[in-house]
Amino acid sequence: MRPLTDAVPKPLLKAGGKPLILYHIEALRRAGIIDLVINHAYLGEAIVNFLGDGGDLGVNIVYSEETSALETGGGIFKALRYLGGSPFILVNGDIWTDYDFSQLKEYPVKKAHLVMVKNPEHHPDGDFVLQSDTGLLRCAESQDRLTYSGIALIDPALFDRCQAVRFPLGPLLKSAMTQQWVTGEQYNGVWMDIGTPLRLVELDRWLGAGA
Repeated sequence: MRPLTDAVPKPLLKAGGKPLILYHIEALRRAGIIDLVINHAYLGEAIVNFLGDGGDLGVNIVYSEETSALETGGGIFKALRYLGGSPFILVNGDIWTDYDFSQLKEYPVKKAHLVMVKNPEHHPDGDFVLQSDTGLLRCAESQDRLTYSGIALIDPALFDRCQAVRFPLGPLLKSAMTQQWVTGEQYNGVWMDIGTPLRLVELDRWLGAGA
């Protein structure tokens, strides 16, 4: 997202006149989820200064600071101390969606449940195959692969054998899939990956058009 993120962390970039992270916070609050843990690393102090403890937004925010980037898996592992022993909802900060998070709160989960979407143009090959008969996800070469949306329900037990080092989440999920511990669902509503300045502009225009 450079040069936009040279001075502003990605979650505070604006679309529709509002920082991206506020859309997630508001959606989670509407779903009755008010206890939030936010990972931050690069320019993270700007996020803390902007959101504070979340009281003005009707939520309670705790921050998990990464002094050096720990990647998707390592960052979650570091934050587990704040998340307790029950399954928690994971939302990537660089997406925009109208997904209703309330339907995840009571979902039966083994090690993980992933929300999948149709493959966007920039990721045509997808990530995982969703088996329609069982709801299980598997890692396989197939034309039927879908894209992981960045939304998931995770049981902390997924990280039982992990250590406090830098590591990605993907291999951990793939390993759990071999044990049939990962389920999924396909979401057909609005979802956008805001991974480039152009996609941020497209989202801003879409929201400005009264989406």
